[in-house]
Amino acid sequence: MNKMESLFPVWDQLTQEQKQFLNNSVTKKDVQKSTVLHRGDEDCDGLYIVESGQLRAYIISDEGKELTLYRLFEMDMCLFSASCMLSNIQFEVIIEAEKDTAIWIIPVLAYQKLMNTNNAVANYTNQLMASRFTDVMWLMDQILFKGMDSRLASFLLYESNIEESNELIITHEKIANHIGTAREVVTRMLKYFQGENMVRLSRGSIVITDRKKLSDL
Repeated sequence: MNKMESLFPVWDQLTQEQKQFLNNSVTKKDVQKSTVLHRGDEDCDGLYIVESGQLRAYIISDEGKELTLYRLFEMDMCLFSASCMLSNIQFEVIIEAEKDTAIWIIPVLAYQKLMNTNNAVANYTNQLMASRFTDVMWLMDQILFKGMDSRLASFLLYESNIEESNELIITHEKIANHIGTAREVVTRMLKYFQGENMVRLSRGSIVITDRKKLSDL
């Protein structure tokens, strides 16, 4: 079984000719942690499928403030890395490797050909766009209607689930970049959490000591 057979979501609905075309088109790329793979309109090398590792999609405001839109994990596909294919996208998305990551890249023209000749690929692309739109709408709900304490608690629990540990090796600056606020705000709120015995802080790490209290926020 080749890699595309296990990674491409609608592989079974491709013709033999389309399968061969896809196999001949894709390339593999291994990137180190913190590598920026895609920066808005500056590059458009194709769609990414994550084989292993973890990617982060985020935007940057005019003031330089970052905000994470979503994360990508094993077998996830990133459409925004091919933003030149999405003519109605009006904001620049940056894709960065959060861990050492292996990705497969489907060139834009190759993917467009598959979409134009296979309804399953076109339908899956629409579903993926709808899913990412839902992610962004959830994020907007958090920003507009949730307090910073709630947003930070949600982030800590989410990060703990990703890492499968109550100890998070992460800086306050990195957290601020994820949730779109200032480092000082994160530090102040974490100190409040510590005072309420929800977390324990040390240099470069945060230990969740009461998940229920965080969940209640």
